[in-house]
Amino acid sequence: MRFIGLALAALLTPIAASAQTLVAADLRPGQSLDGAWHWSVDPYRDGVAGFHGGPPSESTARYQDKIQADEAEKRPTALFEFDMQRSAITHLPGSWIGHAPEMRYYQGLVWYQRTFDYKPAGPGKRVYLRFGSADYAASVFLNGKPVGKHVGAFTPFAFDVTDRLRPGSNQITVGVDSARTDSDVPPPVTDWETYGGITRSVRLVTVPETFVDDAFVRLDKDGRIAVSAHLLGPQAANAPIRLAIPALAATLEGRTDGEGNWSASLAAPRGLERWSPESPTLYDVQISTGDDRFADRIGFRTIEVQGDKILLNGKSIFLRGISMHEEELGKDPVRAMSPAAARALFDEIKHGLHGNFVRLAHYPHDEGTTRLADEMGLLVWSEVPVYWRVAWDNAETLTTARRMIAENIRRDRNRAAIVLWSVANETPVSNARNTFLRTLIGDVRTLDDSRLVTAALLSARKGKEMRIDDPLVGDLDVMAINTYNGWYSDDPLADLPSIRWNSPVTKPLIFSEFGADALYGYHDGAAAPHKFSEEYQAEYYRRTLEMAAKVPYLRGLSPWILKDFRSPRRQHPVYQQGWNRKGLISETGQRKQAFAVLAEDYAAREKAER
Repeated sequence: MRFIGLALAALLTPIAASAQTLVAADLRPGQSLDGAWHWSVDPYRDGVAGFHGGPPSESTARYQDKIQADEAEKRPTALFEFDMQRSAITHLPGSWIGHAPEMRYYQGLVWYQRTFDYKPAGPGKRVYLRFGSADYAASVFLNGKPVGKHVGAFTPFAFDVTDRLRPGSNQITVGVDSARTDSDVPPPVTDWETYGGITRSVRLVTVPETFVDDAFVRLDKDGRIAVSAHLLGPQAANAPIRLAIPALAATLEGRTDGEGNWSASLAAPRGLERWSPESPTLYDVQISTGDDRFADRIGFRTIEVQGDKILLNGKSIFLRGISMHEEELGKDPVRAMSPAAARALFDEIKHGLHGNFVRLAHYPHDEGTTRLADEMGLLVWSEVPVYWRVAWDNAETLTTARRMIAENIRRDRNRAAIVLWSVANETPVSNARNTFLRTLIGDVRTLDDSRLVTAALLSARKGKEMRIDDPLVGDLDVMAINTYNGWYSDDPLADLPSIRWNSPVTKPLIFSEFGADALYGYHDGAAAPHKFSEEYQAEYYRRTLEMAAKVPYLRGLSPWILKDFRSPRRQHPVYQQGWNRKGLISETGQRKQAFAVLAEDYAAREKAER
């Protein structure tokens, strides 16, 4: 009962902006620390604690400064049971699943270390060490001294290292621990590969002592351009600040308040082109104060719900989409999504499937991917991994989830492509769960009221009727249901179109998942195809799409899934072998028969909307 009281209090006191710095994804230059790093496993975590507890000894402390280690090695009796400077080398960003074959199912602590040269930026500057993400918990050391920790994969974090850097050679060490407990987000049991390691870029970012730490620029529903910004530093209060959109000849000036915050708006300039999948127009935007410039490329559009319709720029839209994991085509994935790899996947969606929408499951994807969605004109569902068996009654778990969703929103809320924030996937109903998720929904609305909120829910079934009975639907802007009738049930495929859907509220619905496994190249040739064949998957899609066409308030589809992806729980020795095979494309890039079925449906919808 104590947790319920805390969570209810949280509902009444929305979360403040994340205390972490440089979470927002802007276009600041920086010194990249990507590339060659030494690495070493530490399955017993003796780089963290000694045999009997307490700090690690000199012989096992992985993060010690190389200068100190060199001094110690001059002592004949010095003992070192490892040497990070002569450990194996890998190239980051990337998961350790790609470091060596034996790392395929490794869960635990891995150490990374590299040296780099640094030239001081001069007086009046601050230097931050920014990580795009590290999975799951990261402890960061610079020149042998602790810098900070971050818990929760997939979102960025940064530490002020101005006073820890030295001219010339510096050493950075990062301990990354992928092991998760039942109180973590996500918990240990998932249906995807969680990819431990430093999986996104690392760089040093230099800024003035007072700088634009966060900025949010958008088109409000009233048609005005709104800006919210936050300055950080000793001169942040009552500071002059300016917004400029050069291509529109638009400027706006003001001063921050006593806490460094600024909010203002201006009438949308004549000539503003609204962003859409058909015309993904982006504008260079600058927010400046003193010597600092926050730069971004931003699209302006509105998204809202009216009855059971989703309106983009005031016009009803159907979301022709698909779900996607962060794994590239055609090679063993290492969870380091390059722009070229993301473009190849998005090309399959936009040009192959005739899609206009992608669900980025089940966690925040790389910020370069969401930028590419802006550029290519793909609407995005973005979510955090509040997934399956979350510890709903654990206050610490709620804190982790709130921080993660705040980091996700702060990073990406300037992306016009993102229209849906999702707070959960397939979570069983309980009072504690409802309170937990309503807290997250409240946070989303506080941090970004310009987008829609959803969650991928489960539904009840009685006979031929599906009932959307989750008590959370009243709190969401858009209902979303994962449905697998005909795959996780014995329904004959011919019966799927006769299934009816009943909703207690008038809201738009997305079928956020449906799908069937198929091993590429497996054809059974039977009159009644059976599971795992390409023919079964194709027929499953035909019949499920027939069912979907009969739901009058259905406003979008994101079937499961674009491409086969790694999943340690999927171990059928013939059909799966560690892969979830629900992809319309194989892991090596071949399209299955069902790809053409969905593409035909989407092409017809696209033509009808013109």
